Amino acid sequence: MKHGTLEHVNITVRDCDATAALLADLFGWHIRWQGPARDNGRTIHLGTDDSYVAIYTQQTGQLLSTPFAKGAPLNHIGVSVDDLDEAEARVIARGLTPFSHSDYGVARSFYFFDDNGIEFEVVSYR
Repeated sequence: MKHGTLEHVNITVRDCDATAALLADLFGWHIRWQGPARDNGRTIHLGTDDSYVAIYTQQTGQLLSTPFAKGAPLNHIGVSVDDLDEAEARVIARGLTPFSHSDYGVARSFYFFDDNGIEFEVVSYR
């Protein structure tokens, strides 16, 4: 095996349609698949042809009261973009607040939280 490639990340949100619309707007991603999921929930696979975020919502539209046994904590999801300034303008236009801007030579980045409390890092490499 030469190397592994990240194929997807799976997150739980209150409203998978709203989160998918936000991420599609911010990053230009498209729906790869959507349909029923575990525990009478629903999932949207949103991303590129190579990778995606699986966005899961329970039937009730609430966040899980207890985390899945497999996994916590998630620190953040990193997304690479070509134009960091344009990405930040889109985040602000959606009413979200960028923070923790950094420039570490090979790249610049910032972070934001979505309405579910999920932290995203947006990075642009030189």
